[in-house]
Amino acid sequence: MKAVVYDKYAPNDDYKSILSVKEIPDPKPKPNEVVFRVKAAALNYNDIWGMRGQPVAVPLPHVSGSDAAGEVIAIGEDVTNFKVGDRVVSHSNMSCRVCDACTDGREYDCQKRTIWGFQTGPTWGAFSEITHLPEVNVAKIPEGVSFDEAAAASMTLLTSWHMLVGRAKIHPGQTVLIMGGGSGVGSFGIQIAKLYNCNVIATGSPDKLDKLKEIGADFAVDHRKPDWAKEVRQIAKPLGGIDISFDHIGQTHWNDQLTLLKYGGTLVTCGATTGYDAKTDLRHIFFKGTNILGSTQGTKAELEQGLYWMGKKKIKATIDSVYSFENAAEAHTKMLTGKGLVGKILLKP
Repeated sequence: MKAVVYDKYAPNDDYKSILSVKEIPDPKPKPNEVVFRVKAAALNYNDIWGMRGQPVAVPLPHVSGSDAAGEVIAIGEDVTNFKVGDRVVSHSNMSCRVCDACTDGREYDCQKRTIWGFQTGPTWGAFSEITHLPEVNVAKIPEGVSFDEAAAASMTLLTSWHMLVGRAKIHPGQTVLIMGGGSGVGSFGIQIAKLYNCNVIATGSPDKLDKLKEIGADFAVDHRKPDWAKEVRQIAKPLGGIDISFDHIGQTHWNDQLTLLKYGGTLVTCGATTGYDAKTDLRHIFFKGTNILGSTQGTKAELEQGLYWMGKKKIKATIDSVYSFENAAEAHTKMLTGKGLVGKILLKP
């Protein structure tokens, strides 16, 4: 089968120098595994980290990709909930399933947790014609949801759902600030907040503001402007202030978010694309009783909850563009620059 493979790192982000489409062996299912033909796969920022070899060195040779949707073509002898022909999507949080965290329903806190397609391998990820996963790491795609939509939703919908529903305990009527609303997690964050009938203020670059409103944001603010926080404050004031700030930007906008939160507000974060060395004015934490919550991935049940609402057409995947395996370097470069990017980038065999 064909796969997008690299066998050395590109710390300078020259993806074209390392990525190539190669023939690798077709997978055969272990007793607990599902094998499926990939119809669509989606890019994530961890694909870039993998090619850089930072912050962790990934196995080489490497097939990247944590989001894949496709059709089951084989199952292991111990698989009971899937059959050949089922439409499935990956749940990339691979945990031990037996530790205290896993058996407490917190598989995202498992100390042995790995992210499929990022930390796994060699040559085991979504960017291949055929792939395989344990039965516990695939979910059925609801009727009415396409392979493209499911692939675009896999990790980002799960992450956004866990951030807002699982961690921040969102409830109707709140005012939610979605930082970087044009990203995959941001676009789902907007929709989840609207599903809960919240007021949504989303931020993005100037060329994305109209699109953020199309996705569902009530207000859109250019977070590249020096006074962006002042604009958000003016919008939020008649709404009672910001209850939840949804962050994956990190360093450059961290402390401003803390200043915007109302007393008892919550900042929930899943990443730091602009850097991790953020300045924090502690007065905005202890004096205002601020809740700061970290969030990574989520449970398979949370993924299935999000997919349920996709099947009901209450949440939609925002797909920016689709590339072939042969154009994988171009796709990753677009994700890295982010220029004009709204939603997810897909790769197809």
